[in-house]
Amino acid sequence: MPRLEMDLKPVRHITTDALGKPGDRVFYLQGTQDERVITLLVEKIQIQSLAVGVEQFLTEIGQKYPGLAEASDDFIESRMHIEPPVDPLFRVGEIGLGYDADNDLMVLVAREAAAEGEEAEEGGVVRFWCTRSQIRALCRWGVEVANRGRPICPQCGEPMDPEGHFCPKKNGHKKA
Repeated sequence: MPRLEMDLKPVRHITTDALGKPGDRVFYLQGTQDERVITLLVEKIQIQSLAVGVEQFLTEIGQKYPGLAEASDDFIESRMHIEPPVDPLFRVGEIGLGYDADNDLMVLVAREAAAEGEEAEEGGVVRFWCTRSQIRALCRWGVEVANRGRPICPQCGEPMDPEGHFCPKKNGHKKA
């Protein structure tokens, strides 16, 4: 049984954001319900994977329930940044999605990363219940935030620091 289990049903707002300089950023997932603010640590790749998964899941929901209105992806950037306090409850290990057709709510389930020697079921779980439009906006914003990182080397596909980087495609002879 999880040591901590929380449901924000429904969230007033859900977002992701990154703090820090490109190459040294920390990514967060945050949901608010009334005055309650829950912030979790996530990895950039989790946000990117979530965006792909949400789009696929929304397509499946649309096929299963053809009468549903399309989820919007509108967001206002100034409202998508995380709010204080930025005191993460835990680091996310797994993210899952679900759908409650009766209430037309999606659930984003964030499960705490297991510590060494600990079972995954022992960690915390937070469920963020949100509209399809809220989760689509979260993911579209998340992709935008992820893309604001370091530029990608056109030769090797690795991120470049402002000073350049050692590019294996150039055999180390010249910094890209």
